Amino acid sequence: MTELRWGILSTATVARQKVIPGIARAPRCRIVAIASRDEALARRVAAGAGIPRAYGSYEALLADPEVDAVYIPLPNHLHAEWAIAAANAGKHVLCEKPLALTAADAERMIAAAEAARVRLMEAFMYRLHPSWVATRELIASGRIGRLVAIQSWFSYFNDDAANIRNVAAFGGGALYDIGCYCVNLSRMLFGEEPTRVDASIQRDPVSDVDTLTSGVLEFPAGVATFTCSTRAEDDQRVHIYGSDGRISIEIPFNIPPDRPTHVFVTSGGDPPVNPATERLTFETADPYSVEAAAFASAVLDGGQVPVPPADAVSNLRVIERLFEAGARQSPSPG
Repeated sequence: MTELRWGILSTATVARQKVIPGIARAPRCRIVAIASRDEALARRVAAGAGIPRAYGSYEALLADPEVDAVYIPLPNHLHAEWAIAAANAGKHVLCEKPLALTAADAERMIAAAEAARVRLMEAFMYRLHPSWVATRELIASGRIGRLVAIQSWFSYFNDDAANIRNVAAFGGGALYDIGCYCVNLSRMLFGEEPTRVDASIQRDPVSDVDTLTSGVLEFPAGVATFTCSTRAEDDQRVHIYGSDGRISIEIPFNIPPDRPTHVFVTSGGDPPVNPATERLTFETADPYSVEAAAFASAVLDGGQVPVPPADAVSNLRVIERLFEAGARQSPSPG
């Protein structure tokens, strides 16, 4: 096999606008099919994206012998069901984050993939972008001294009650949708799991999804704090603090695929009045193309995926602890 033939399991907005174009530009990748429960919609999306086959059911796509791997951007509560179905059909799986709604479900997905001898990876596309690769290298090199703290923020505004991100039964809410990035990057940079977890969670009084969640993750080497919200201005920032400097990442998560990106490294000078700050510029790189290419290389070359699925289980365990901590902090009714 010289190229990975992809099927897209849903016509979700993120697939249409970001992931399909990214996969199409990735080396050794070709999209051959897309499926939707609305076959007419699948055909329209396929025609617009130059995808040769469209199916009116997910089962039909999984039965296609010319599909090697699937990308799953379905609502969160459907990830486990269809990733397991895809694995059972012999397809490699790149599944949107969070991999599942519980660590137990994620473990079932891993077991299915291992039994079928297919690759499974959670689609945290930001991790493989050159700006994040460089950030990890800067920390490892000691450029900012010993890593002691991480602060992250991720927010957007969405109060549409009909949107899946505001439906609790579908795994909606800020922590599942965007807070998972903050948890993921904190664990990635510290290279270990938090020993203590605390949280403050505000919920929509009607839908009960969390709309503003702040977390504290205490690691053996330091602490990570974050806030995520679906009722605030669109913004995202990451600040990484060391004993001798700091790193600020301009657009850490939704990295633009069509322009250079920047990371700011501060070390020395006369802080806080006149710190010495270097702006590092990274050439344009589509994070979805980078992710698809890395996944294809693992499949085609017989290697391991760059982020093992066990990492998704660990991320979900922290998310579960955050929800538990937030519930303990909530005032009693009445």
